[in-house]
Amino acid sequence: MAEESIRWGILGTGRIAGVFARGLADSEDGTLRAVGSRRQDSADRFVKEFPGVEAFGSYEALLASDTIDAVYVSTPHPFHADWAVQAAEAGKHVLCEKPLTLNHPEAMAVAHAVRANGVALMEAFMYRCHPQTIRLAELIREGAIGRLQVIRASFAFAADFDPDSRLFNNCLGGGGILDVGCYPVSMARLLAGAAVGRPFADPVRVQGMAKLNAQTGVDEYASALMEFPGGIVAELSTAIRVRRDNRLDLFGEKGRISVEHPWIITRGGGDLSIHIHRTGEKETRVETVHCDRNLYSLEADALAEAIRSGAQETAAMPLADSLGNMAALDRWREAVGLVYEGERTEAAEASPVPPSLILGRKSFASPHPMPKARIEGIGKPLSRLVIGCDNQHSQPHGDIMWDAYFEAGGNLFDTAFVYGSGRIEARLGRWMEKRALRDDVVIIAKGAHSPKCFPEEAVRQLERSLDRLRCDQVEFYFLHRDNPQVPVGEFVDALHEQAEAGRIGLFGGSNWSAERIDAANAYARKHGKRGFAAVSNNFSLAEMVDPVWPGCIAMSDARSRAWLEERQLPIFAWSSQARGYFVGESSSDDPEQVRCWHSDANRERRRRAESLATELGVEPINIAAAYLLAQPFPVFPLIGPRTIAELHSSLRSLSVSLSPAQCSWLNLDSDEKPFG
Repeated sequence: MAEESIRWGILGTGRIAGVFARGLADSEDGTLRAVGSRRQDSADRFVKEFPGVEAFGSYEALLASDTIDAVYVSTPHPFHADWAVQAAEAGKHVLCEKPLTLNHPEAMAVAHAVRANGVALMEAFMYRCHPQTIRLAELIREGAIGRLQVIRASFAFAADFDPDSRLFNNCLGGGGILDVGCYPVSMARLLAGAAVGRPFADPVRVQGMAKLNAQTGVDEYASALMEFPGGIVAELSTAIRVRRDNRLDLFGEKGRISVEHPWIITRGGGDLSIHIHRTGEKETRVETVHCDRNLYSLEADALAEAIRSGAQETAAMPLADSLGNMAALDRWREAVGLVYEGERTEAAEASPVPPSLILGRKSFASPHPMPKARIEGIGKPLSRLVIGCDNQHSQPHGDIMWDAYFEAGGNLFDTAFVYGSGRIEARLGRWMEKRALRDDVVIIAKGAHSPKCFPEEAVRQLERSLDRLRCDQVEFYFLHRDNPQVPVGEFVDALHEQAEAGRIGLFGGSNWSAERIDAANAYARKHGKRGFAAVSNNFSLAEMVDPVWPGCIAMSDARSRAWLEERQLPIFAWSSQARGYFVGESSSDDPEQVRCWHSDANRERRRRAESLATELGVEPINIAAAYLLAQPFPVFPLIGPRTIAELHSSLRSLSVSLSPAQCSWLNLDSDEKPFG
């Protein structure tokens, strides 16, 4: 054992905590120093088996101890994320029992907290650290059975039904998919990745079936079919009420590999066998893998190695691998209809609502202050970056993304009646209600999208939107499209009436032409009514070559910019970063990028953005967003991050301040490059 070994603490005193504690005795670079429980008596009972180990009566007390370097999180699944984040913020390295979290959105929060606090994290898939697994991946990379075609894996057991057991408890993340189905998924992703020359691979398609318990709704047994790059198909099975053979079989063009104990149930070390049968050969080759170490000590030492090297992840189970595994498990659960109570948009009021992993946590504060601006008629300052609420595919995903945006200083949320067939508005409303934040945020709602672009339809949809959003008023209401067949005054009359009734604050048009907006405001002035106070069209450093959708209107050209500057009409710019065009040449592979954005002029704008980004130490997309923020008229760029990492990448734009000369050069109005 190293002279200065890693000092371990354990959060939780359940069965797996004891297994890990006993395994840690075999560690080459770790000693158990403390155990924490929610009750002092439970911690005291646990340490009787481990003389000299300190017992803490709370998890917080253990994390506050300066005698601990790393913690093993062994709480039930729904509490993994919260305690992993708290451990990271306490400066402790984290070995978190599988699954890393309840779902992928929570895993994003954990990964961000780990990176922000400079600690190391490993999801405790102990089999990943065993030499048998390492050798399996090598055999696939070496082509031992030719091109890998099919992976078949199972991990299952049979338990008696007990509604009070965590295995069957919906609120505790019960069921087979999360408890042990995560093993076959992680193995399939590892070996599919090895087959295509990567550390791991994510499935391109997931199908599933399951028997859900009639009383609690968790999966008693389930199977999944996953398709991976290269045409690899995985057949995966799990159960908590059915015994299976719990083996791994790999089929390739030139043979098969069989492993009887893929999850390494020999905790005390010993010999394990890999059977390789090549087509046309009479005998099966058997590779014996010897390991004289306790299985659980291997994962502890894998994390210790990362800690010693200053890394924040392990080679055996890197952070991106854990994130991908949680995403695949989410897709399996979605395929079989398994939703945990706290994840539902319409969760019962009596159901436990998980606390935010983000709000009030120092890890998620942005180092770039969010600038605010005021618009007459709105009672609070508005964040200059607006989050687009159109891609939050589940309630947990929306909760995490909106929490992260709000914690970074954002308060402006853009949504629409048609997004997700109404599901996005409902999720946003649920988020505001759970977090009690309605008075702190500003909502942009949109209605009357084609083909239902009529004044009476706008009013009807507004009423439904308010119901979904669980509020009485939205600060902004935009007509989502224009209908030139309807006299502009009819739209003004309808929206003026809603504003007078207090159901909307300001209104405007999305994808409306400058001419129609001028006509609307001329009508409003003539008749003493409210007019269009803002516009939400496309505006970007890249000029849209072909409309992203039918009926879309852009205002990136010189004439439109002059119109906006003259009227000082705020523009809430969708696709403000040209839908990823400034990420780089990889966008050339996307047919939609080619159709909508590719032109010689845009390629030159992107080249100049890349050049300036290099000088300023940011990304080209940050230059593209900063260009909008530097305009001589009020611009509120909409961003559409799908992950916390993407959100914080966009927030880096706030660190860039561009001069008028730089904006002119970027937009090809000048050929003389200004000093960066």
